[in-house]
Amino acid sequence: MEAILILAGGSGTRLWPVSSPSHPKQFLSFGLDKSFLQNTVERGLAVNPEAEVVIITADMYREETEAQVSPYKHRGAHITVLGEPVGKNTAPAIFLGAVYLKHRIPPKGRILVLSADHLISPVDSFVQDVQKAAELGIAGWITVFGILPSFPHTGYGYIERGKKEGKGYRVEAFKEKPDKATAESYMQAGRYFWNSGMFLFAMETLFEEYERYAPSIVQPFREAGLLEDSSEPTLFARLQRVYEAEPSISVDYAILERSHRVAMIPATFSWNDVGSWDEAARLLPRNAPCIIELEGKGNYVYSDIPVALCGVEDLIVVIQDGKALVLKKGSSQLVRDVAAQFNKK
Repeated sequence: MEAILILAGGSGTRLWPVSSPSHPKQFLSFGLDKSFLQNTVERGLAVNPEAEVVIITADMYREETEAQVSPYKHRGAHITVLGEPVGKNTAPAIFLGAVYLKHRIPPKGRILVLSADHLISPVDSFVQDVQKAAELGIAGWITVFGILPSFPHTGYGYIERGKKEGKGYRVEAFKEKPDKATAESYMQAGRYFWNSGMFLFAMETLFEEYERYAPSIVQPFREAGLLEDSSEPTLFARLQRVYEAEPSISVDYAILERSHRVAMIPATFSWNDVGSWDEAARLLPRNAPCIIELEGKGNYVYSDIPVALCGVEDLIVVIQDGKALVLKKGSSQLVRDVAAQFNKK
């Protein structure tokens, strides 16, 4: 694996008030030893310690990102942090990383794209699956990682598995987030996987598919001369102008759902994007200076002050920096709206 591209620009409002636009989820540890971003960097370096690592984030997060990755740079890791002047979704972000890497790895060099806010274990299984994907990548496939559903989740997009291809499968179709009945039918069919949002491709494959399906993303970079000269001073000087002309679109819509060169590796590792407090309550440790619970059960607490619970069940209680969130388990979909209302006020 010649390069690791990490997307780390999210604002993390689904985990408000702990995660916020000023300090989003990727920088937080939630009681774990390291932050989500640091765990992602270590996961990438486990694939190849000598890989070029490029982190795409927002300009406002560059300083914090640099601080979090500095220990790895001091130990010799090749890490570059690129700040987007404005968020334009994942398709322009990924192309920015590819443009930067264009003259740093060979045309057939493979790039592994990761999100900075996932929980993945064990790392050994992840590395083995990436190696399988790399074989498809060298053969010209864009390879995604599918997660076998453990329950009919309505918050994830799905991948429909096609016929066998190498150590994986061709992708028959991508499916939007389903309703509950559709998600249940996907589980029963046995050929649908959660879309993990991670994938792998060879440099030349990416440029060919962007030229074919997303020329509106490529053109501003070409007009700015960045396809010929993507050195950091030139890139930073011209990026504002480039992004003013960039469309806002996800890589799924721009490339993956249109390309005929997409394959899937069924993941053997455990994956979760911790995209809600319900997921956090299931996966992350309770965390507070003191928790007292009398005649209650099934509650989850994440707080920077002591919390006492009496006679209540199945609540999620989150208190951070003077803000309190209390919700019944299963109501996490409301948190983003609550965060938006707080920000307005």
